[in-house]
Amino acid sequence: MPRAKFVAVHPLLGTRDVRRAIEFYTTRLGFTLAFQDQQVSPNYIGLRRDAIELHVQFQFEHEMATARIRLKVDDPDALFAEYQAQGVIPAGKQVADTPWGTREFAIYDPDRNALAFYRDLRLEK
Repeated sequence: MPRAKFVAVHPLLGTRDVRRAIEFYTTRLGFTLAFQDQQVSPNYIGLRRDAIELHVQFQFEHEMATARIRLKVDDPDALFAEYQAQGVIPAGKQVADTPWGTREFAIYDPDRNALAFYRDLRLEK
């Protein structure tokens, strides 16, 4: 029997304010708005940067939970510098090599979703 092939994953992040999410991800993190369900008051959007697509959906307060996602990037140091210039890196935060073999840093979006950006150092040996 033929097997279906997985081709992509699109994490769905909750937000209390879709317009604020669009602003943060497009102006601060360098994503572009790929789609939105409504022009006037969107409830569901897609954001794209290179090969990564994140989906964001409005959630009522009682539905909100935070997510933790890891995004693989080719150069976490360059991305860290870009985000530092945008003011989204907390003071004292650095890019670091981890005991599990990655080089990474993490930030929170305005809804406290954790975004970790990493490069797998084990593949470089």
